[in-house]
Amino acid sequence: MTESDRMFAGSIPKLYDTLMVPMIFEAYAAEMAVLAAAGLPEAVLETAAGSGVVTRALAPRLGVGARYVVTDLSQAMLDHAATRQPPDGRIEWRQADALDLPFEDATFDVVLCQFGAMFFPDRVAGYAEARRVLKPGGRFLLSVWDRIEENAFADEVSHAVAALFPHDPPRFIACTPHGYHDVALIREELRRAGFTDIAIETREKASHAPSARHVATAYCQGTPLRNEIEVRDASLLALAMDRVAQAIAERHGNGPVSGKMQAHVVAAAG
Repeated sequence: MTESDRMFAGSIPKLYDTLMVPMIFEAYAAEMAVLAAAGLPEAVLETAAGSGVVTRALAPRLGVGARYVVTDLSQAMLDHAATRQPPDGRIEWRQADALDLPFEDATFDVVLCQFGAMFFPDRVAGYAEARRVLKPGGRFLLSVWDRIEENAFADEVSHAVAALFPHDPPRFIACTPHGYHDVALIREELRRAGFTDIAIETREKASHAPSARHVATAYCQGTPLRNEIEVRDASLLALAMDRVAQAIAERHGNGPVSGKMQAHVVAAAG
C-alpha cells in the first residue's frame, strides 16, 4: 500500500465524503453508532475516522458529559470531517496513527474503527493499541468489507478499469478495501492482540446511487483509484469513468442504481 493510498489527499476528501459516503458508508455508520452508544460510554475513541460519517451518526447518541476523541492518520480527511460537524465541546479532533496512539492506558470505554483496519500496515499492532487504551471491560468495534465479489459496484468498477490497463491493472480496490475479508484471519489477529471475546457478523446491505455516472465519479475521483489511474496514464481518467459508467448501466440500468454490498462487523473485548 502506498502513502497516497493511506493519506487520501488533494481533492479526494471532499469527493469521497460527497459521493462515496452516502453510497456505501452511511448505512453501516448508523449501525456502528448504535453499537458504540450502547451503555452510554463516557469516553470514546474513533480511529481512522475518515471524513466523519460515523462521528456525525454517533455524537448525537452520546451523553452530554461524554468525551469523544476523533482521529485519523490523514490531516486532510480530519480537517474535512471537522467542517461537517456542528460545534460540539465533547469532540476532540486529533491527527493520530492507530498503530501508535498518543493516549494513556485504560482511557476509553469504547474504541471504534469503521472500514479502517484494512489500511493498517500491521493490524495486530493496531488492535493491540486499541486494547491498550481500553478500560477493563471496554469494547473494540470495527467493520471491514467482505470480499470484492460480494460488493457489486466495487467489483464492477475494478473490472472495468482493469480492462483499460490489461498489463498492469489497478489493484487498490480489490487488494486494500476488499483485501481483508477472511473471518478466521480477523479473529486470529484479534486474539494475537489480546482480545478473547470476539463476535463477528456478516451484514448485507444495498448500495444506492442516483446514476451509473455517480458511481463512476465516486470511485474514479473520490478514492485512491484515481491515483492509480493517473500514475498509469492521466489522459485516460475520463475514459475510465466512461467505461465504469457503461459497465454499471449495463448491469443496473440507466436511472437510479442499486447493488449488493456486504461487510463484517466485529465486537471484541479483552
